Amino acid sequence: MNATAATDVRRHILEVARPLLLCRGFTAVGLNEVLTAAQVPKGSFYHYFGSKEAFGEAVLDAYFADYLVRADALLAEPGTAAQRLIAYFDDWLDSQTGDEAQSRCLVVKLGAEVCDLSESMRAALKRGTGHIVERLASRVKAGGADGSLPAASDAHAVAVTLYQNWLGASLLAKITRDRAPLDRAMADTRKLLGLPEHA
Repeated sequence: MNATAATDVRRHILEVARPLLLCRGFTAVGLNEVLTAAQVPKGSFYHYFGSKEAFGEAVLDAYFADYLVRADALLAEPGTAAQRLIAYFDDWLDSQTGDEAQSRCLVVKLGAEVCDLSESMRAALKRGTGHIVERLASRVKAGGADGSLPAASDAHAVAVTLYQNWLGASLLAKITRDRAPLDRAMADTRKLLGLPEHA
């Protein structure tokens, strides 16, 4: 198999694995289950990944790469920086309250589970979430510059607070099977950003 074909198969395995992990978690999903779902011969796993831990890190890296493409598109939409931030969080709310497992947050699903199991997976989560916070901080700064948000003395701290709030709300929404925590997160976001309660 040439390098391009191997890369394509590897990517396919990661894409097939994501909804399985979103539904059941990292430790509950076996490698043979992933390979069967991907229609890749059993026993060939180690041609593509050095270990299950390396596979988990690759799943997270691929998830964040896809997530950041979507986030960048939302945060580059026409409008003010404030409007872009609200569009991003509207999308977050919609994705966490839909029926599709594929749209759910892999950070919420795997964060607590894998951080104590794997240092490399914890590092992948830290990298990925750090990139999200950087993008949010950039839009908070831009909002101060374009006048759509109050100027923040520490845009990074605001971005961290926003991300933590939404991550916690997503977890509570999962626990309660109720979107109310996410609705509260949106109300809190508007308040923190100095925006009116309703658009």
